[in-house]
Amino acid sequence: MCIAVPAEVLEIKEGNIGVVDYGDLKQEVRLDLVDVEVGEFVLVHVGFAIQKLSRKEGLETRELFRQVYAAMEE
Repeated sequence: MCIAVPAEVLEIKEGNIGVVDYGDLKQEVRLDLVDVEVGEFVLVHVGFAIQKLSRKEGLETRELFRQVYAAMEE
């Protein structure tokens, strides 16, 4: 099963590289497949932003991931 993770775009660098924030982790990803601006949310899969999300969808999905990880630690 493949999972794409929501992240907020913090910075867009030369060469279609974005710095994104997953909540507790910042990482560089490729932005070749989407047209985004700083502050927007994207789904990231294997280092590529593959789809834009609304801010609401991004935050809701991030919270669901947090709940799943918390339940796995119990």
